[in-house]
Amino acid sequence: MAVTNIAIEQLSHTYRPPKRDPVVALADVSLEIRDKEFIALLGPSGCGKSTLLYMIGGFLPIEEGSIRVGDAPVTGPGRERGIVFQHFALFPWKTVKANVLYGLEKGDLPKAERERRAQYCIDMVQLTGFESSFPSQLSGGMKQRAAIARTLAVDPAILLMDEPFGALDAQTRTLMQDELRAIMRQTPKTVIFVTHDVQEAVRLADRVAVMSRRPGRIKEVVELPAGRGADWARSPAFLEMVDYLWGLIREEASDAVSEH
Repeated sequence: MAVTNIAIEQLSHTYRPPKRDPVVALADVSLEIRDKEFIALLGPSGCGKSTLLYMIGGFLPIEEGSIRVGDAPVTGPGRERGIVFQHFALFPWKTVKANVLYGLEKGDLPKAERERRAQYCIDMVQLTGFESSFPSQLSGGMKQRAAIARTLAVDPAILLMDEPFGALDAQTRTLMQDELRAIMRQTPKTVIFVTHDVQEAVRLADRVAVMSRRPGRIKEVVELPAGRGADWARSPAFLEMVDYLWGLIREEASDAVSEH
């Protein structure tokens, strides 16, 4: 598989809504994302985390600066970049199996291989036995498992995740975090994970890129210890890191409030 390091250089983005003043969402963002690392984008509400993610995905135009995946500039969406949204984005009229097959049907794989790969991904996210269920028959966590399986089925080198567990209750969220870590051990990918939850970022990521208040900039990139085990989230070092990152975000949130 091709190297999937991502280089973001001096990236800025302005929203220009009709009949309203322009809004500068990102300003001069530069960030190197390593091949097969899990990086979390963390920052106060409205800081441009999702905007940056959608620009990496090719869903928003690049007006200033550049994004490169390997040696290729990002000019639009690509099959090497898969995205998982917060609100599942499943087709309600399709079964779990049909939702997972959807992306595969756009390729040129034989039907038997599409079926095999879809079932493999369904099994990987522990939805075996629910292949014929419709989204309305699934819990929130199961819907998100199906959405992850659909994205993984096309085997993207880069997984873009926009607060994928934000709509879930606390217990299901923790279970899904464990599930995601297990999946990434099976199929290592470059993961860019947007969250506003400091503990989630520290639990999952190899590095955390903390963004400033709008217009979003990279305030600090924090490296987390390698080789963290199952008891990492209960360790003093985990709590110290959570406190440190929360302090960075609190500064930004406080400054934003004081300016209004």
